[in-house]
Order: sequence, then C-alpha cells, then structure tokens
Amino acid sequence: MFINWKKREIDLNIVYYGPALSGKTTNLEQIHARMKPDRRSDLFTLNTHEDRTIFFDFMRIELGNIGGLQPRFGLYTVPGQVYYESTRETVLRRADALVFVADSQADRLEDNVASWEDMLRHLARMRKSIRTMPTIVQLNKRDLADISPVDELKQALGVGKLPTYEAIAIQGIGVAETMQSTMKYLLAYVQHQLKKRSKSG
Repeated sequence: MFINWKKREIDLNIVYYGPALSGKTTNLEQIHARMKPDRRSDLFTLNTHEDRTIFFDFMRIELGNIGGLQPRFGLYTVPGQVYYESTRETVLRRADALVFVADSQADRLEDNVASWEDMLRHLARMRKSIRTMPTIVQLNKRDLADISPVDELKQALGVGKLPTYEAIAIQGIGVAETMQSTMKYLLAYVQHQLKKRSKSG
C-alpha cells in the first residue's frame, strides 16, 4: 500500500498466485477484456519460448474514493514454474491482497498444495500471513471431467474459512466474482488500517 497524499491516491496491488497453467493469466485477460478502456491500462505479458507467463501481467483499475483517496489497483500474476521462485517472491512483496488460483484437476492436487505451501513460506519470510492479509481462493477449471471435489481441495490446501469461489476462467465464469470479493475485502482492510493510523497519529 502506497499513499500519494499530494495526488490523494492510494496504490493497492492484488497478486494472483498458484501453480503453472492454473488459470492466473486467463483471469487477468478476462477482467481486462470486460473493462472499459478508459478504466484500465494496457495488459503487459512477458512470455518464454514455451509461451508461458514468467513475470507479471499488470493493469490499473480506478474506482470511487476511500477516505478521500482515489484507489488504483495493480493486478499481477506470478510464474508458476518451480525455477522462477525468486521472481515469485519479488512479485509477492508487492501484494496487498492475494488470489490463489487452484487447478481443480485431480492430477494437479499435489501441484496445488506445493504452490500453496510455497506461497505461505514466502509470506512468512516477509512476516506476512493469510490470517491478516486479504486472501481469496479460486478453484478453477470446474468444467473438466476429472476434478477434485471442492471440500477435498479446500481440505488439502487448508484454506479454512477463507472466501472460496468456483470458476471456469476461460469462459469468464467466477472471474468477476473472485475479483469483486478481493476488492471488497481489500478496501475494508485498507479502511481499517487508515483508521488505525489516524488514531495512532
């Protein structure tokens, strides 16, 4: 969270985390495509020769004000491949809120768990936690044949009472709901933090 008091703006970053090819980039592409051009920036993607996102997708969304400040959202994804761990940590440091995108296919269960634990490990090093940081879980690819039951996925990840949404990101299903929920929780969190600052100040 960065506040530019002169411009009365507050920058907030939402990071989409999850295993490779779980649908993180698809979520951002769907959100970007459905927004009015004057409400968002261009979508930037960096790919390898394998045509996989390796750094981040970024866009800004402007909404109403909060506490007299204009919120500006940056949306990022992290590369899911194991060998991009340092890049994931760099992007994760920017996060004010998280969306974990799980791949619902049964044979990806271990990949989901490994990615979830990887995220928790990075957060712990930064002295952050999903217990205090706005975090939403999206169970993607619910249209495929061989998928894990919702309860099994939630239990394997240990998401507890975190808000969870089923999605078919490639069709745009569940994408907006995930995004809106994340923004709702993030804005409520920011309002709480700003009130704490004003009291302590």
